[in-house]
Amino acid sequence: MYLNFLDFEHPIAEIEAQLAELRRLKESGEPVDLEIERLARLSQETTQEIFANLDAWKITQLSRHPQRPYTLDYIARLFTDVEFLAGDRSTADDPALVGGVARFEGRAIVFLGHQKGRDTKEKVFRNFGMPRPEGYRKALRLMRFAERFHLPLITFIDTPGAYPGIDAEKHNQSEAIARNLEAMAELRVPILSCVIGEGGSGGALAIGVGDRLLMLQYSIYSVISPEGCASILWKSASKAPEAASTLGLTADKIYALGMADEVIVEPLGGGHRDVPALMSSVREALHRHLSELVGKTEEDLLAERMARIMHYGTYEQ
Repeated sequence: MYLNFLDFEHPIAEIEAQLAELRRLKESGEPVDLEIERLARLSQETTQEIFANLDAWKITQLSRHPQRPYTLDYIARLFTDVEFLAGDRSTADDPALVGGVARFEGRAIVFLGHQKGRDTKEKVFRNFGMPRPEGYRKALRLMRFAERFHLPLITFIDTPGAYPGIDAEKHNQSEAIARNLEAMAELRVPILSCVIGEGGSGGALAIGVGDRLLMLQYSIYSVISPEGCASILWKSASKAPEAASTLGLTADKIYALGMADEVIVEPLGGGHRDVPALMSSVREALHRHLSELVGKTEEDLLAERMARIMHYGTYEQ
C-alpha cells in the first residue's frame, strides 16, 4: 500500500523511498538484499524513535490521517449480517452519520458512527463527517430501536464536530444534540463507544455518552479543535500546536483524567500502517468490554452510568 506520510514523518519517508527503489532493482536481478535489510531496520528504528516522542499536535495530525480507517471500515471488518438503516423519519437522511443493525461476535447489536470521505466527492457527500440535526435525530431513532429490542449499542466517534452551518441552526442543531445526551443517559441497554479518530465537541458527545469509552492510541477528544481554540485565544490558527498541548486532548491525557476506560494501542506508525492488526485489537477490546456490560442488570447499568456522568468535572478546591 502507498503510504501518505505526514510532515514530521519526513525522515521515514526518505528511507521508504530508497527501499522502494531498491526493491525495484531487486526485481531486475540486482544483488541488493543486504542493503534492503539494512534500510528496513533503519526505517523501523527511525519510526520507533519518532513515535516515542509525539506531542499533542502530531497526535492530532495522526487522528486526521487520510488513510486512517473510518467507521465503515470497522463495520465491514468487525461486524456480520450488517443492515444499514437510514433517515430520521422526519426530515432526511444524513450520510455523515451511519447506523444500523448487525452481529458482533455472534451477538445482535445496533451500531452508529460518524463517516468521513476518502476522495473529494465522498467528502462533500459525507459533509467531512460533520452531521446535521437530521443525523443526530437518526441516531436517536436507532438508540430507541436498540432499547425496544434490548440490543447493545456500539458507537464509533470520528468527527471534527457537528455541522455549524445556518441550515443546521435553523433545524435546531443544539436541541438535537441535547436530546441525544438526555436519551443516552437513560437508555436501558449497554452503550459502548470508541473514539477512532477525532472526537470533536458536542458533535462527538452526541453519540458518546455511555457505559464505557475506549480511545485509540492516536485519537483525540476535545471540546473544540486546536485551530478553533487558537483562533479564539490567540486570534490566529497558527497557534494550533500550542492549543493542542493546552487542551489535553490526547488519549493518554483523557485516560489519566478517568474519562476513558481504555486506550487501545495502535501498530507502530499508526493504525493505517497495519489495518488487520488494528482491527484485531479493537475487536478484542470491544468484545471484552461488551461481555462485561451485557451481564449487568438494567438497574445496575443505569446506576453506574449515572455515577459515571456525575463524576465528570469534579474537582478539589
